[in-house]
Amino acid sequence: MGPRNMSGTLRGQALRFATVGVLITLLHIAVAFAVIAALGGYPAVGNGVAFVGATLTSYVLNTRWSFAVPLSGESFRRFLTVGVVGLSLSVAISWGAQAMGLSYWAGIAGVVCVVTPVTFLLHRLWTYRLTLELDHSWREVLPR
Repeated sequence: MGPRNMSGTLRGQALRFATVGVLITLLHIAVAFAVIAALGGYPAVGNGVAFVGATLTSYVLNTRWSFAVPLSGESFRRFLTVGVVGLSLSVAISWGAQAMGLSYWAGIAGVVCVVTPVTFLLHRLWTYRLTLELDHSWREVLPR
């Protein structure tokens, strides 16, 4: 696979990853609102249920669509590990913005601008690395 094709693959994966992120955010909001309303106002429970559902859906969509690889226990464990790294970065960036007296919007902007590309790269270079390498090497053997 030449540099131009790899770059196209990278851009396509990044665009699909970002699209999944937006969809998952909307799913989280919808589920949280529904659960909170159904239980009569328990935000922690609503957000907990929404987080679990959003994480599982994110794994399936990113694995099958963003990176186009099969689901596996190993990639799921790595996906969750990257999620914990993303959570840690999110909390650190938000805390840092608050400690500097910045608006919470600055913290949110920092999270979006830092965590999204970091988690994308971690997934691309680690979560799905072996599967992507096998996939690309297999394509090299196929006639064009």
